[in-house]
Amino acid sequence: MSKPNQKRWGDRRDARLVRNTPGLQSVMAHLMPNRTDCEVYLNDTIDATELMRYIEKKNLENPDYKLTIFHCAVTGLARMVKERPLMNRFIQGRRIYERDEISLSFVCKRRFTDHAEEALMVLVPKDTDTVNEISRKIIGDVKETRKSEHSTGGVDSLLDTFAKIPRPILMLLIRIIRWLDFWGLNPDFITKGDPNYTTILCSNLGSIKCPAVYHHLNNYGTNSIMITIGTLHKDEVLMPDGHREIRDLIDIGATLDERIADGFYFARSLKLIKHIFANPELLEKPLCEPSGFEYK
Repeated sequence: MSKPNQKRWGDRRDARLVRNTPGLQSVMAHLMPNRTDCEVYLNDTIDATELMRYIEKKNLENPDYKLTIFHCAVTGLARMVKERPLMNRFIQGRRIYERDEISLSFVCKRRFTDHAEEALMVLVPKDTDTVNEISRKIIGDVKETRKSEHSTGGVDSLLDTFAKIPRPILMLLIRIIRWLDFWGLNPDFITKGDPNYTTILCSNLGSIKCPAVYHHLNNYGTNSIMITIGTLHKDEVLMPDGHREIRDLIDIGATLDERIADGFYFARSLKLIKHIFANPELLEKPLCEPSGFEYK
């Protein structure tokens, strides 16, 4: 018998083959092999009133590290995936896999100008991380990225190199890479730091004063969830006791691969995110500690 942490035949370098898959999911991976054919869209508004109070208090206590909505959202998403492991699955090569670790990626503008370059960033939180560690990692990575107006390494430099290859050779090279991708054989230097190989790809559109939108998934890579976070705004909300109140709200848009879980599982995952926003003190807990949320 194999040990719990030991890789088995059929596992990938970054994930394990799901061997007890229901027949419907297994067949769907063959009937609909392309991720872009299986996109489902979710749009909702989250009450961020308690979260904004929490952020204001944290920033008064520690002004050197300004906590933001995005930092809290990334931490909340990581906690959600930790408690909802099916959200960390993907389909590639017509098989279902579950990742070995949680990873979140986002794009950082080097400068807030029309022609400034974008940098791809990946965050892999530890089980012991809280919003404090995650916010510092994001702040540190963004500051390091913005020291230069051009890519200084990682997947950005690799893409710059690929762009200089003559078109016929690049076409052949991309075909080879996509074939390796199908079989899970792409080398680490290609996949490391690539948001197409992360659990969730986030886009903080609120930082550029844009509303949440739906963003497509890609057939390349293993990313199954794309989430956009819109601008914070105020609006009147009907409260549970029947009175109306002006609250801080955030719109989110999500695109998911419907093959990794069913709608019921997605809906409960969204409820957990809303619960975290309503109870931001949960962000102070390590990711490995359950939130205690009761699913109803």
